[in-house]
Amino acid sequence: MAEKSDLVEKRLRYIQRQIQLDKSGVDVQFAGKRPEGSGPQNRHGMPVLPVGQHEVKNWPVLDLGEHPDVALSSWKLEVGGLVEHPFTLNWEQFLALPQVDDVSDFHCVTTWSRYNNHWRGVRFSTIAEMAIPFETAQHVLCTGYDFMPGSYIPYTTNLPLARAVDADVLLVHTWDERPLPREHGGPVRMITPKLYAWKGTKWIRKIEFLAEDKKGFWEVRGYSNSAEPWFNDRYSTE
Repeated sequence: MAEKSDLVEKRLRYIQRQIQLDKSGVDVQFAGKRPEGSGPQNRHGMPVLPVGQHEVKNWPVLDLGEHPDVALSSWKLEVGGLVEHPFTLNWEQFLALPQVDDVSDFHCVTTWSRYNNHWRGVRFSTIAEMAIPFETAQHVLCTGYDFMPGSYIPYTTNLPLARAVDADVLLVHTWDERPLPREHGGPVRMITPKLYAWKGTKWIRKIEFLAEDKKGFWEVRGYSNSAEPWFNDRYSTE
């Protein structure tokens, strides 16, 4: 019982650190610049269509060339790294977590945007609160079930922890009131509505909390590390 009580205290301290976090310090290279785009403001105060994007009604499929067939009976989410409480969830345990419904837009770095997607899933912040990252954990690396064809190189993507715990960053299993399609990352994918969509790992299977930033699959292959749609932040030469 004492161990559980201690875990609760550590979790409460972690939540307070997140409440006090100054998110204006995230992606400071954009400080002083105005977001660019067109149309009315979205719920975050940004133009609904980011600069360089066009609206689509369908949902194009983009991936590494394979669609893992992950049975619900074998799906697992491993959470670890610099945390007080590493754990692994199976499908039933994942569905037993607090579920949220949200509507958000989806912006692909290949210049298309799809509005008003209806999602259901678990907030990333819920996962973080369960794991209780150490104070030194400032970054997140997520891994999918997919691999680069002909290799053992898995799909990964990275985020600052401060962006991953935004309220609209979800691990979703339902899209427009039906199970998330396999070609779009089902049974579970991550979504990052305020960043380009590749930052949301499809077929997600692992979340690691890290002290230092570790670039993901596309980030080491020329895509921007920060992926800010309203600043046309698509590529990097670093």
